[in-house]
Amino acid sequence: MSGLQVLRPGALSLLQDGGRFGWQHLGVSPAGPVDWQSAAWANRLLDNAWGTPLLEIALGDVELECRVATWLALTGADAPAELDGAPLPAWSRFAVQPGQRLRIGFARRGQRLYLAAAGGFAADPVLGSVATQAREGLGGLDGRGGALCEGDLLACAAAVRSHAASVPWVYRPDAEAPLRVMIGGDAANFAAEQLEAFFAHTWRLSPRSDRMGARLLGEALAPPLRQWSQGVSRGAIQVPPDGQPIILQVDRQTMGGYPVLGWLYPRDLWRLAQRPPNGPLRFVRGDLTEAQAELRDFYLFFGR
Repeated sequence: MSGLQVLRPGALSLLQDGGRFGWQHLGVSPAGPVDWQSAAWANRLLDNAWGTPLLEIALGDVELECRVATWLALTGADAPAELDGAPLPAWSRFAVQPGQRLRIGFARRGQRLYLAAAGGFAADPVLGSVATQAREGLGGLDGRGGALCEGDLLACAAAVRSHAASVPWVYRPDAEAPLRVMIGGDAANFAAEQLEAFFAHTWRLSPRSDRMGARLLGEALAPPLRQWSQGVSRGAIQVPPDGQPIILQVDRQTMGGYPVLGWLYPRDLWRLAQRPPNGPLRFVRGDLTEAQAELRDFYLFFGR
């Protein structure tokens, strides 16, 4: 099988799929795409099944040489992309031929792009998944959690399509809207004024944020004391002793001892993945029923 030869890998380009599930009781996080909406659209444009392996590209600056006639799709952050010098439309699928070069520039807006190939990129699974988890050394092309490197080959099959297609603007996420929170967890143990302060303040996204967690910067909260650890999930808003909240992401730990004041809506978690460092973040109270309905509609649409 041929595929795409990596000429320039960018700052952090990771092979991801639907995630590594069934191992959290052993401390293994699921991994997978940080922005599930963009990843799902990239696969849908190519009629790929949910969770088909694709590439998550942080910030852009990637160059690939095609070694196969196939179709690709690119979604996510706003970044200039061109095929042999010809510009490509955003959130679209396009045909490539052997010898052509795909160049993705630096993101002008947003943080992560998703590049999918018809049928997906091939790699040997580790614990049932090819999802890259660098902290635990799992997945990726090398099976050890490594990022894409110059000279790597992203293996994919030849494919034929009849025409190009794009995602309509109305379906592309609004990354700037306030982020909705379902109150819960240890929220009852927070002083009422501390909960109000969380929603009243404008926070900033710390440059130290990563795939493990989004760290917030702002006027510190006063969290309650807690002496035990418990299982945690993606979207949990932990408040450590320094009072600067952390929103857990896909490469999170599976147990945590910091108090949790609530959870971000899943679809808002994906929008958070595109927010820039030091950018402002505002939070509003949400509703569990609304969050469940949104997620159910999303899964039904993408055929999970």
